[in-house]
Amino acid sequence: MLNGSNQQSETKPESKTDGKAKTNKPSIVNVAVAVIHYKDQYLLGFRDATQHQGNRYEFVGGKIEADESAAQALIREVAEETGILLDDNTIVKLGRLHHDYGDKQVSLQVYKIELTAEQYEQHKHRKQGLEGQALTWVSKSQLLAGAYHLPAANKTILEWLKLSSKIAITYPLAHFGTHTDAAAAWLQYHQENLALESWVYIRLKDVNSKHLTEQLITARPDILAILPNDNEQPLNEQGSLTANETEISQRIVAKHLTHSTLMQCFNDVGSSTALTQSLSKDHPLIVSCHDIASITAANQLASMRIENALPPVIGAFVSPVLATQTHPDDTPLGWEAWSELAELADMPVIGLGGLKPAMFNQALQYGGISVAGIRQFI
Repeated sequence: MLNGSNQQSETKPESKTDGKAKTNKPSIVNVAVAVIHYKDQYLLGFRDATQHQGNRYEFVGGKIEADESAAQALIREVAEETGILLDDNTIVKLGRLHHDYGDKQVSLQVYKIELTAEQYEQHKHRKQGLEGQALTWVSKSQLLAGAYHLPAANKTILEWLKLSSKIAITYPLAHFGTHTDAAAAWLQYHQENLALESWVYIRLKDVNSKHLTEQLITARPDILAILPNDNEQPLNEQGSLTANETEISQRIVAKHLTHSTLMQCFNDVGSSTALTQSLSKDHPLIVSCHDIASITAANQLASMRIENALPPVIGAFVSPVLATQTHPDDTPLGWEAWSELAELADMPVIGLGGLKPAMFNQALQYGGISVAGIRQFI
């Protein structure tokens, strides 16, 4: 019952003014969506042709009742549809989405749940759900490649699922300032020490050394890059991308907005500024947030991107979780306060600040979907 699209639209009670009834408009259907997986195998249902958004695959889920939270609705719906009991599983929020299908509006609260090996073995051969719907397990690579036709609202969810669980951040160029050739030292260090097939936020903090970004991506064709939003790819004299630039562009998974840039996207009353229009229209965005105000701005930006059919905001660095060497004067949030901010975000949250790759499971427990850092990640 994915994404609530098989639910009947709710309508507001009829009201009358001067004896005339106002036209009833469908209210928003609030839906809990369960992205259930075991390792790289994901569970999908299939909608009957007679249903709303029929003849499409779907994640399991359904309508949130008035007396239950999104997580409670998710556990109930999954049990009713598949028989899978999630009471003891870690349920991690991916994000929230609003989608207008024209004949129906849905607000999706999306959660990711990994099954245990025992749960997967118990359910992997079941081809039919408890309500007669077809069920199938599909590989993540096929899912993300679009091999399964899902409702339109799921497009952003698929982008969220691409986010790596661990993100390395490069040292700034100034870190190698004692070397005779700082640029060469920076390039050699990162070329030799970045993990295979890793996501890397290439942050040079030097406007005159952007060529090093291209050199690193060329030298390490296995990595996927996050670049500052102002790091646009150069064009040749004819105004089109060269073959090498095209290949590099294809390996950019997101552009990054700093906290200050994010806050400049909106004025004091929350209206968007001209800066919002200059953000990358070719790549998804990852933003940096430190507090409620920046989370609110990130949510507003994410909504605007979806409304304008632009690549979505796929993650938010929320920091600092713990004390860091690079920002010793910044007061760390601590896991509890960090978790409270993570809950407010409408996109996947990435832990940053004093973390190690081994803290990924801890981040999951507190509502994050990924961890990032410099020293412990390279």
